[in-house]
Amino acid sequence: MKVHESAVIEGNVEIPEDAEIGAFTVIEGNVKIGRGTKIGNRVTIKGNVTIGENCRIYDGAVIGEEPQHLKYAGEESSVEIGNRVVIREYVTVHRGTRFDKMKTVIKDEAMLMAYAHVAHDCVVGKGVIMANCATLGGHVEVGDYAFIGGLSAVHQWARVGAYAMVGGLTGVSLDVPPFTVASGQHAKLYGINVVGLKRRGFPSEKIALLKKVYRLLFRSPLPLREAVKRVEQEYGDVPEVRMLLEFLRTTKRGIARDAGS
Repeated sequence: MKVHESAVIEGNVEIPEDAEIGAFTVIEGNVKIGRGTKIGNRVTIKGNVTIGENCRIYDGAVIGEEPQHLKYAGEESSVEIGNRVVIREYVTVHRGTRFDKMKTVIKDEAMLMAYAHVAHDCVVGKGVIMANCATLGGHVEVGDYAFIGGLSAVHQWARVGAYAMVGGLTGVSLDVPPFTVASGQHAKLYGINVVGLKRRGFPSEKIALLKKVYRLLFRSPLPLREAVKRVEQEYGDVPEVRMLLEFLRTTKRGIARDAGS
């Protein structure tokens, strides 16, 4: 075990032999760290925190701190971080509250760039990338392989669907559907995330179908409810389309509008 002599470790902390912990790092509470994980200098990990295998946590990150919630009363909530997660400098991840899941979750292979913030009760999906200073309010859900650009902010309880892309400097107050691109001070939709889908190996015919479905849902004269029914009738056997329709049906904050509407 490679632990710097200046590190402070207190409480029920599990550290595997091949982990690394840098100078002036403080780990306290019920903390479990997976094999192969490397933790940099001046990192703070506190409370009930589980960190998976082969993660990399850079200097100054704070994980498991109390949530910034006025009604938080010290409940024993937690943070769960998956495997192969990269957390860059000065990222903050706060634990959950009794008002929702009691935990904040970051799934496998996510990357949080410098100064990103994940608030209480958020769920960050597999392979998500949050660029520098991207911020998630409380209770936000981000689907697998979504990308959130730098200096963007997602409002509490809003959702960003799987494979979506949120451009830099964007304010997300309404749900951003899967597979789409959103941008703007008040996020508007700009079609399908073609570049992102190609990078994830989606075939060209599937991307073309999603573009057609997008036009039916967001650019046709039909009310959204009727457009959803039509898309389900015509393309409801396609898994990606079912995912998109389910996202639309389960919105609580409403869906971001197409930029041309």
